[in-house]
Amino acid sequence: SKYAEGLSFVDNGVKVSSNPADWKCEQTGEVTDHLWLNLSDGFIGGGRKNWDGSGGTNGALDHFTATGEKYPLVVKMGTITDDISTADCYSYAKDEDGPVTIPNLKELLEKRGIIVAGMQKTVKSTAELEVELNATYAFDAITEKGAHLVPVAGPGLQGLQNLGNSCYMNSVVQMLLGGSIPELASRYGSVGSDVTKNPLIRISASSASNDLLCQAAKLSTALTSGVFCRPLPESVEVSDPSSSDPKYRLAPRMFKNVVGHDHVDFGTGQQQDAAQYFQYLLEKLDGAELGAGNRLKSEDDSDAALVTSHLFSYKTESRLVCEADSLIKYKESPAETMLSLRIPMSEATTAVGDAPDVKRQKSEDSGEDGKEKKEVPTVTIDACLNAWSAATTIDDCRWPHLQNAVSRATSTTRFANFPRYLLVHMQRYELGDDWQPHKIEVDIDVPEEISLHTLRSTGPQDGENLVPPESEVGEAPAVPSASTLDENALSQLIDMGFNMNGCKRALMAVGGSNVEAAMNWVFEHNGDADFNDPLPEGSESAGVAAASDSGVDEGVVMSLVENLGCFSADQVRAALKHCNGAADRAADWLFSHMDDLDSAIASLDNVAPAGNTVSSKSSVPLEDGDGKYNLVGLVSHIGKNTGSGHYVAHLKKDGKWVIFNDEKVALSEHPPTRHAYMYLFQRSDTVGSPHAGY
Repeated sequence: SKYAEGLSFVDNGVKVSSNPADWKCEQTGEVTDHLWLNLSDGFIGGGRKNWDGSGGTNGALDHFTATGEKYPLVVKMGTITDDISTADCYSYAKDEDGPVTIPNLKELLEKRGIIVAGMQKTVKSTAELEVELNATYAFDAITEKGAHLVPVAGPGLQGLQNLGNSCYMNSVVQMLLGGSIPELASRYGSVGSDVTKNPLIRISASSASNDLLCQAAKLSTALTSGVFCRPLPESVEVSDPSSSDPKYRLAPRMFKNVVGHDHVDFGTGQQQDAAQYFQYLLEKLDGAELGAGNRLKSEDDSDAALVTSHLFSYKTESRLVCEADSLIKYKESPAETMLSLRIPMSEATTAVGDAPDVKRQKSEDSGEDGKEKKEVPTVTIDACLNAWSAATTIDDCRWPHLQNAVSRATSTTRFANFPRYLLVHMQRYELGDDWQPHKIEVDIDVPEEISLHTLRSTGPQDGENLVPPESEVGEAPAVPSASTLDENALSQLIDMGFNMNGCKRALMAVGGSNVEAAMNWVFEHNGDADFNDPLPEGSESAGVAAASDSGVDEGVVMSLVENLGCFSADQVRAALKHCNGAADRAADWLFSHMDDLDSAIASLDNVAPAGNTVSSKSSVPLEDGDGKYNLVGLVSHIGKNTGSGHYVAHLKKDGKWVIFNDEKVALSEHPPTRHAYMYLFQRSDTVGSPHAGY
């Protein structure tokens, strides 16, 4: 904490006993647990009151407020031991408001008479309580307060043990491998009630632990067979002795390890973003399926066994209108697997929501009991889709038919195809002024049936004036040569102190006239051995040609270089090529391999592109349909940001909504469609007709 070194100390004579039996909340005079010591004035108060009424008395936080918010640092009594670094410390200051470390904690405690030598831990830390709370949440307090939830069990109704902050994984796994997607249940699930007949499981014991297909099949067969379901309790609130019996508990440790062992985030025990995990898991499954050989066969015995991402893959088509001459260009994007929607708060309508607000947890509720519920704005999913498809302006669009000149363009985006399953991600979090993610408090009005037919791309229309194909434009005008460089831009670069040959190379690499982009190129390549060498005759365009041959959009390359700030253009280009042009996945790949990035890039030559999953497996085109979808799944998040809190899944099973909260599974009375973080839709014309390629 930045307040630790100069923390105010009130010399009021207060001494605190080292004996835990003497500790009591000064606010109530009775409570003896969940106690926190204020390190400035020695006040002992109860911990925060949770959103469900449990927890402490709120005494410590109330005292901080009552004293003018001058004394922010507290330590949890009962966590103080000889190893002072393990003590649970917290800062109530608004610019920290979270767990902190206090280097001078031992000295501050000694001022209050507490000698840490010999002290033993007597209570659980906040982190330990959070893991325990995740495993024992009462369902009505999480999402459906006041509802009578009936436990269910059977095939596709099996819970998963929380391994400690693994609810993000559990929710995604239930959605993908728990039987809600028939194609994946056919590939990875059980054959009847026999969990041993799936051929993907039949490999050597020495290979099984590191084989993703085996671990996915092992987990999916357990979920879809129902053979590990424990006897049903009378209700979800009733304590069930079988709940701790290992034979009824599914702990997906091996699956978690084989998926995340080489990832900088998913290999840890910390909470992660479920949406990012979904995309990463698809990439891992695709990679394993591409290398599966004869282990994978389609239901129709054809050679075209499809990869998992094919079920979710869609392409978009952008219609670009050049401002200079009004010519139109159509451009198709690489395949994507998740539709991420921005929430347009300008379209929100405000009304007091009568649905349970399931998004409040623990310290997020700072109001007093009885305070009138605040109004929560509502945005429709149609408004989110309209914002996604609305016309946008691109300022620095380079046009080959204008000799690579830059001109503003107007772009609109539409679906090129409608996938069998559409995974919609709501961008419920935004960066605040403190550069930390903050939740947008908003309800999303999502019906159980939607139609996207108005968002289908129509392609070029009669009467439209199209930009000539690049093959007709000709190579010479599209790639600048030394004689066509912008002399003014060249002069500016030379004035900055660089050699003319290096400046020419830079301008040719970025199109001929963009000084800022050329400067970035100079900073990356001024150490090249040939940077100041004269350009060989006829090879002026070598740099650009090499970039073009990489098959990636150089505009995306420069954008990532500028926004990420810690990778070179060559590194970004390699990542984009590996991820089939998808910028978000390329950025994730770069950060995941920062420890040995050069070696990772060098190894890419021997690996199939991660994003090129559909075309690599077969020539089968992406699926398409009429654009009508049914809502079949939700993943909801409770917490301030995606890196903390708790995830819960709701899935539609045989026409009924079921809640999956780690190990607890029950029928849902009020699925939180207004509060979900991820929505799974199935195209209406595919219901009851699973794809035979799985």
